[in-house]
Amino acid sequence: MLEKILSDDLYNILANKVNLNFVCEIRLRADKPIVLLIGSQRTFLGRDGTTSNLREAIRASKVMIEDIIFRASECSIYSVNEQIKRGFIVTQGGIRLGIGGDIIEENKNIKTMTNFSSVNIRLPHEIKNCSLSAFNYLVEENKVYNTLVLSPPGAGKTTFLRDFILQLSEKNYAYNVLVLDERGELDIGRSGCLGNFADKICYARKSVGFENGIRALSPDIIVTDELGQLEDVEAVNYAINCGVTVLASVHCDNIDSFIKKPNFEKITDNKLFERYVLLSKRNGPGTLEGIYNENFSRVRL
Repeated sequence: MLEKILSDDLYNILANKVNLNFVCEIRLRADKPIVLLIGSQRTFLGRDGTTSNLREAIRASKVMIEDIIFRASECSIYSVNEQIKRGFIVTQGGIRLGIGGDIIEENKNIKTMTNFSSVNIRLPHEIKNCSLSAFNYLVEENKVYNTLVLSPPGAGKTTFLRDFILQLSEKNYAYNVLVLDERGELDIGRSGCLGNFADKICYARKSVGFENGIRALSPDIIVTDELGQLEDVEAVNYAINCGVTVLASVHCDNIDSFIKKPNFEKITDNKLFERYVLLSKRNGPGTLEGIYNENFSRVRL
């Protein structure tokens, strides 16, 4: 899919001079050098591949950025405006483009974004078995614990959730799993990446997805990414009170900062989650820093 959103020139350099299997992000800023995130290291992109020499770096232009966003929208910015209003576009295959530019508001509501000045292309990677080191602490005697994955951006929480869904299937836990894929990043469109027992609802707010999904699909487990708003917490509370197990994630770099995070008092006070998985980028994305119970006591590491 990357070849469809980049110019031939730029794609050929990446495909032939860089190992795309290890590239996590391609970041373009108007009149600035193109930056690649490879593992946990940032480097420039040059005509001959990666480079630490600023003079050799390819510089992005505003036209280049606009062209990428236009291609990602399949030549219709209007058709993806609902996504653009939220600051991103997700392409088929789970590539997510975070967009910088001018936000246009009307009556305190975001109408659209214009004058695009930067784009961050996040490439999803399927890392098989990355959840296995935590699996037996999250599933015991056929019970899957309500689990929240904590990590800073880019530290592998989405990849962890995706692999956990697959592991349930491969270990023949035939639970009905509902994937609420609000941003289109959990299902990356590869055959079998979510196993054999998963249904999905895409691009719906969590408050809508939880209620409609429970009513229509009778899930045993709901998996969703990036809780943030109070309404997300209310949706989780609703699902757990309906007897549905929830696995979710949130941006956070440690347990103490999570406890102080606004909007999450109901989660911590009512002990909605029985397990917390903390990931970091210390040894590359997906580094497991610890597993904690509902009282924030370590159960692993």
